[in-house]
Amino acid sequence: MLDPMIAAEALAPRLNGPHLKIVDATLHPEGRARFQSQRIAGAVFFDIDAIADHDSPLPHMLPSPDAFAQAVGDLGIGSDDEIVVYDQLGIWSSPRAWWMFRAMGHDRVRVLDGGLPGWVSQGLPIESSGPAQPEAALFTPTFRTELVRSFEQIAPDLAAGRQLLDARPESRFTGQAAEPRPGMRSGHIPGARNLPFPVVLNDDGELRAAAELRALFNQAGIDLTGDITTTCGSGITAAILALAAARAGNRDVAVFDGAWAEWGARADAPVATGPA
Repeated sequence: MLDPMIAAEALAPRLNGPHLKIVDATLHPEGRARFQSQRIAGAVFFDIDAIADHDSPLPHMLPSPDAFAQAVGDLGIGSDDEIVVYDQLGIWSSPRAWWMFRAMGHDRVRVLDGGLPGWVSQGLPIESSGPAQPEAALFTPTFRTELVRSFEQIAPDLAAGRQLLDARPESRFTGQAAEPRPGMRSGHIPGARNLPFPVVLNDDGELRAAAELRALFNQAGIDLTGDITTTCGSGITAAILALAAARAGNRDVAVFDGAWAEWGARADAPVATGPA
């Protein structure tokens, strides 16, 4: 099974190789500006808030396959390319872009372990030459519905035995801490388990080894051989757990795209508090 991660030292000698595209998928107010002043050589900027469904009131929801294909094609990314995604914060939003590519049928995508901080710490090549100017390419999407779950699917999924794993901090999961978004109720989706996303990362910001991840999923009450959906606040850190599950052996974990931003705001959605 292909490891969904790639180490900096493995990527560095391949930077100028054919059909390899490096993507900065930092979700941060200053992400684009920082990208223009410091990036891995040859990288393009994948704006998660821009490559989204703008008809939805929810944050950075997955766009239609056609809209996604147009956006990434404009970034110079084609269907024949191998993609390496990183972010400027380590491992934060890059897994979201990794999941988006996979949901659109592109499996030749990996995440740079440790992100840009790890790359820079090793003295590997960066550039700072203003906006990237890629040549457009053709990306043909094949939407994989099994990797995306909607609000309407969550309750039937749980009733059918599908597992739901929440990446938010324990205090938010149990309802002891208020949600950062106004108008959100506190608590979790009844039947969900909790595995706060920082737990799957090492102190150096890299993803833990497969054996460690399997133990963590097991401790959270999750059977990695079964069907799993991950959730969080707005669909970003849920993708970190999906990435961790892929390294641990289950590459077919879905993400609840609306996440708590949708569930917590709807009066018709039941909410549980306390531990799972």
